[in-house]
Amino acid sequence: MDIRTVTEDELGAWGAAMDVGFLRVPDYSKEVREQWADYLRDVVDLSRTRGAFDGDQCVGTFRSWGGDIIVPGGAAVSASAITNVTVSATHRRRGLLTRMMRADLDASAARGEALAVLIAAEYRIYGRFGFGPATDYTVFRVDLTRTRLTEHTLSLKEDGGSVAIVPPETFVELGPAIHDAFRRRTPGALSRQELWFPLYSRVRLRPSGHNPDPRFYAVYRDASGTPTGYLAYRVEESWEDFVPKATLHMDQLIAADRAAEVALWEFATQVDYVARISAGERASDDLLRGMFTDPRAVTWDSPRDFVWVRPLDVPAALSARTYPVAGRLVLEVEDELGYAAGRFALDGGPQGAVCTRTDEPAHLVLGASALGSLYLGGGSAVRLAAQGAITELIPGSLELAEVMFRTARGPWCPDWF
Repeated sequence: MDIRTVTEDELGAWGAAMDVGFLRVPDYSKEVREQWADYLRDVVDLSRTRGAFDGDQCVGTFRSWGGDIIVPGGAAVSASAITNVTVSATHRRRGLLTRMMRADLDASAARGEALAVLIAAEYRIYGRFGFGPATDYTVFRVDLTRTRLTEHTLSLKEDGGSVAIVPPETFVELGPAIHDAFRRRTPGALSRQELWFPLYSRVRLRPSGHNPDPRFYAVYRDASGTPTGYLAYRVEESWEDFVPKATLHMDQLIAADRAAEVALWEFATQVDYVARISAGERASDDLLRGMFTDPRAVTWDSPRDFVWVRPLDVPAALSARTYPVAGRLVLEVEDELGYAAGRFALDGGPQGAVCTRTDEPAHLVLGASALGSLYLGGGSAVRLAAQGAITELIPGSLELAEVMFRTARGPWCPDWF
């Protein structure tokens, strides 16, 4: 069984194998294979796109792309974003995923990327590769027949701002700058690939059967005319006894500041026929419940893990973020794969941090996956220790780690990748 980067000529077969792995019946026709190849040629980085081959048959897929993730304090840290991971059912339990993962992590470490990140389709798989769940999300719903935005919330709007519905092409033009401004204030948010906006908006189509439903795009401009927020949404019409009870599905609400966010929420609550809003996948500690006069009219699902983080370069990663409380910790990081293994002294605080290798006695012992869970500020050192994932060697160190790593607001990534 051969693990290697794919060639342009193999992209059609690689795309079909990915369909098989994700339980989508592929279209093996020459026309669709060519569509896949044309699409993937523009989307993937061939040097980071691997396949598992049994002879000339592709039976496993794996790719990554180089980006960055925002960490507490606002710094952008280099990260390898892993996606499209599959192994066909005919070739499971043969170590193909392990070989593809190791090849990609080796290459990421050699490039100097501080982290690897992914979204885990199956929870039990990725902890053994050193990944830990670092962000989560919750799906919120608002019953507008029972509630409205509070006056306190509406007071956060700015005079002179406006919302306009724009065509997809305008959204593609304005969206990247809005997203970049949003990212700067949102730990956990990833950079987007160049084709993200054209593909999301259907300005650029994927192969047949892989395109999202059409959406409306509403853009908020502040008093100076600068676009600072957007809302992508769909409306599901419903009537009962000739009374409209439509549901507005928020696919994404991205705002550079609170004023833009509130203005777009006000717009969403005033769309004709809409009785309910499905607010999409938002941070679990979203402020939504407190924005409405009746918080009981805002319901939500249980939080779900989302982005998993795997440290590769511990000094670079820990030095890049800030810490709410100043302190010094010596961490013994255990990593069976070796990338993050070692003992590290962290001196950090609100103004910045320095992390270096050291021979000093360790305060805490933890695995790479536990460090990944703590890194973006959403994990709890105390809870991880209670679960056996962290060992305290010097009394008081656990409580210090809790207040140093944990942030007042949880990290959030709005994007599937």
